[in-house]
Amino acid sequence: MARSLREAEPHRLMAVLRASLARDHGAVSAELFLADYGLKTLYHIGDLPQTGGRGHSVFNTVFGRVFGSQEAFAEEPAQDGTRAVHLPVTARGDRLGVLTVTLDPAADVRGVLPDLIDAAQALGHELIVAARDTDLYRFFRRSERLTLAAEIQWDLLPGRGYECPEYTIGAQLEPAYDVRGDNFDWAVMPGRLELGVTNGMGEGIEASLLTNLAVNALRNARRGGVGLADQAALADKAVYARHRGERHVDMLLLGFDTDSGRVEVVDAGSPRLYLLRDDQVTRLPFDAQLPLGMAEDTVYIAQHFQVEPGDRLVFASDGVFEAMGGAHREAFGDRALIRAVLGTRLLPAASVPQEVLRRLVEHQGGRETEDDALVLCLDWRGRG
Repeated sequence: MARSLREAEPHRLMAVLRASLARDHGAVSAELFLADYGLKTLYHIGDLPQTGGRGHSVFNTVFGRVFGSQEAFAEEPAQDGTRAVHLPVTARGDRLGVLTVTLDPAADVRGVLPDLIDAAQALGHELIVAARDTDLYRFFRRSERLTLAAEIQWDLLPGRGYECPEYTIGAQLEPAYDVRGDNFDWAVMPGRLELGVTNGMGEGIEASLLTNLAVNALRNARRGGVGLADQAALADKAVYARHRGERHVDMLLLGFDTDSGRVEVVDAGSPRLYLLRDDQVTRLPFDAQLPLGMAEDTVYIAQHFQVEPGDRLVFASDGVFEAMGGAHREAFGDRALIRAVLGTRLLPAASVPQEVLRRLVEHQGGRETEDDALVLCLDWRGRG
């Protein structure tokens, strides 16, 4: 099955998977539902692009429960004896959607379930690869049109989640279909994780292009083997050379040693970091340095702190803590963010950003956020 998926044309993954499941496991049908950019709805993926697709809510449906829990669920047999099995489709911690397989009445659900779980995982990996060569899956993921700025931002991201034995990452951007300057990036390397949160100033396409320049400058330096502080300095030069101090990028850049838990930090702007440890939430203060591109030849200095197994780190952009709401037009602020981090402590890292952003919408009286809002959650387990 995995070999068949690897050899399939990128737009025919589901056709190949259906044939394999029917032949080997008595599947009557197999349908894929992918989460939209806003993480609110799971949309059916057809064989050809079509509009007006039927979606399933992430919040109050069987599909949403499987997507959120990341656990397979088999429904009771239907009147004709067939049985639907819903399976999470995930690639290395990046939650993509749900695969629903309907089995023949004669099929042994318990016996074939491990193979179905493997099939959903194989499909998840192939979807990531296929997205390089086809727009089919991106087409079905949008419930409305993305702005050009948002299209650039989403294509710049590494994903919305990552998981390995040492840590788990989950992140989300809002407004999903009109995001402009906020961005997050990470790179996993032997014994090290580097993670950055950036926010380009301005509105629309200008903010998106500014962030794109900064993120790619950071990647260029990182991939050249440059240390964290020098990555910031080189990105600063790139932004300053283009805009001569008229535009800048806020950034929080971290490098984690996965063996020791020692963390390097370069704080160059507005993103904030909150630490949840032993049911206590604190905002981690760092020495603020100039945002990227604000002045010529800025020198950046890395600071350090230590993470311990069981720690949770939550990053938030200024569009979260500065968002105004309530009867007295108060900012969401540190106090509300700390309550949100503490209130979501039992959720997995992948679900935390969405829940924090939901509380932000409540603070704004049910209005979707107008400014860019970014939340990233990292659960640290460490080694050993």
